[in-house]
Amino acid sequence: MKPQLLKVSNDLIHSFSSRQDKVPYINNRWHYHPEVELIYFKKGNGTQFVGDSIQRFQSGDVVLLGANLPHYWRFDDVYFEDEANNLADVSVIHFCDNFWGDAFLNLPENAVIRNILQKAKRGIQVTGDEKQQLGKLVETIVLTEGPKKIMLLMEALMEIGSSKQTKIISSIGSRNDFHQSENDRINAIYDYSIANFKRKISMEEMAAIANISPNSFCRYFKSRTRKTYSQFINEIRVGHACKLLIENKINVKQICYESGFHNFASFHKYFKSITGKSPLSYQKAVFN
Repeated sequence: MKPQLLKVSNDLIHSFSSRQDKVPYINNRWHYHPEVELIYFKKGNGTQFVGDSIQRFQSGDVVLLGANLPHYWRFDDVYFEDEANNLADVSVIHFCDNFWGDAFLNLPENAVIRNILQKAKRGIQVTGDEKQQLGKLVETIVLTEGPKKIMLLMEALMEIGSSKQTKIISSIGSRNDFHQSENDRINAIYDYSIANFKRKISMEEMAAIANISPNSFCRYFKSRTRKTYSQFINEIRVGHACKLLIENKINVKQICYESGFHNFASFHKYFKSITGKSPLSYQKAVFN
């Protein structure tokens, strides 16, 4: 799967980029960049694609992504339908992992930072209570100028590195060998899948979207993602079901069909295999 190379904006008076986004469509494509990304979703919910992982992201999440790790933050449709009442609020920092110099990073005192940047090549999700404090720190970095900006970034990385409330996002087999020429193909696959996951999608449809034969599509998709397209679309469906369970506006059986599953047994099976919990257990864990 081939993401788009993104050119991260920078200026001549800062050694790394930091900004606050208030709209949900910033870099709203499957992309990668040579900079490390530290992102805090103060306000915003959607589907998170990182490497070969698909899961929900929600307000309060903090994620650290290593250089050249493909990712895509797909905000929920409501953010595009009613932007006035559903504004996003995201603080994001981009920096080259050696912007402070190779000698500095190789100092023995900086082993924690060096190790966390290595782990971030598969993506790191901050979990638990620590993400709230870390999110505030990311916001402060965006607003700070001068040497303290670099010091606070180091502090944020040290907190992630010493935290016991983190998890690795993508699998060890996730591949990042991509070529610019296939950007349009993968974006077409993602966009079509997200727009149509609530109904049955045939391989013939997807092959037509990718402009290859059905047999070639299956081989292509699995060779690039280490999963079948069926697994991929079910992960999107389960992610949508998680959103509906969190909203708690309709019952579980309705959620099953609203998420694109055609019977409750398969919904329960795939939900548990992907999240490790039954739908009701997942919902209870959210509200407890």
